[in-house]
Amino acid sequence: MSGPTATGETADIPSVGYVAGTGVPVRGNDVDTDQIIPARFMKVVTFDGLGEFAFFDRRFTDDDEPKDHPFNEARFQEATVMVVNANFGCGSSREHAPQALVRWGIDAIVGESFAEIFAGNCLALGVPTVTADADTIAALQDWVDAHPDGEIAVDVAGETVTYGDTTVEVSVEEARRQALVEGIWDTTALMRSNRDAIAETARSLPYVDERDAGSGRADD
Repeated sequence: MSGPTATGETADIPSVGYVAGTGVPVRGNDVDTDQIIPARFMKVVTFDGLGEFAFFDRRFTDDDEPKDHPFNEARFQEATVMVVNANFGCGSSREHAPQALVRWGIDAIVGESFAEIFAGNCLALGVPTVTADADTIAALQDWVDAHPDGEIAVDVAGETVTYGDTTVEVSVEEARRQALVEGIWDTTALMRSNRDAIAETARSLPYVDERDAGSGRADD
């Protein structure tokens, strides 16, 4: 990911105002989270290594023979921008799905539409989910097929996508756009960076035990 660094209290959280890289087209509507990461690969303590299992059942037969899938193609192995169709990430609410995509190498996703929870889970990883109409997405997917080494520039702040000589307008849900651009998408890091202010506020609350104020814990 590239873009300006966040400032102030969120200096340790990178701003995601701009992402650029080569693309990979994943066609099909209603690609659910079970297709993105089958449930049997979710029995892990950490998310490390999930990338190799992204789209596993769409990429391999029961005998582990490779199928025809863009994630198996050598020309797309360095891709960081995925181009998808409608209702991507639907189905069960599993954060393992965007985690697997990120660990495969995806930094941004451009599509017709996204399931709400999936898009929220992507935001928590600093991955923009930007939308455009079906014709725009189809044209971009075709261009990526013809130009696998061509750069796609996703301007989150300006809500445009540029590829080749073409720039198209895209949409980013405003709250997500603001969180990405201002570097406030990582809520865990945000709380860590404001731990002193949180502790000070906790100490001012009559229902918080003074002994726990420093850690931000309240009595049950």
